[in-house]
Amino acid sequence: MSGITKKIINTASAPAAIGPYSQAVVVDKTMYISGQLGMDVASGQLVDGGVQAQAKKALINMGEILKAAGCDYSNVVKTTVLLADINDFNSVNEVYKTFFSSNFPARAAYQVAALPRGGLVEIEAVAVLGPLSDSS
Repeated sequence: MSGITKKIINTASAPAAIGPYSQAVVVDKTMYISGQLGMDVASGQLVDGGVQAQAKKALINMGEILKAAGCDYSNVVKTTVLLADINDFNSVNEVYKTFFSSNFPARAAYQVAALPRGGLVEIEAVAVLGPLSDSS
């Protein structure tokens, strides 16, 4: 009987974990991507420009992790958006829809008391590896 494979995904193209966790973990054909902040890879600091700039950078960072596993945004089936202020919901949606433009992943979004490093938004995801076809 063979076991289920677990693989750690790590790329220098996205910010390193700021704690004892991995950027992503693949179990069988499912990838769990840790929450991404709007951090610049080179400086290790949050990007300037407010919640939209941070959301864009968080999603770009997520894209680099997806790429490291041979995936892209179309492989994402679920996201969770954590907001420092729920009033930023619409502003984050404006950015989000430029990365996910159709056949949207399932999603939860909610306000939290605080995010690491004083971030305004953090986005985590679950993706499925391999080619996916859409069904109506």
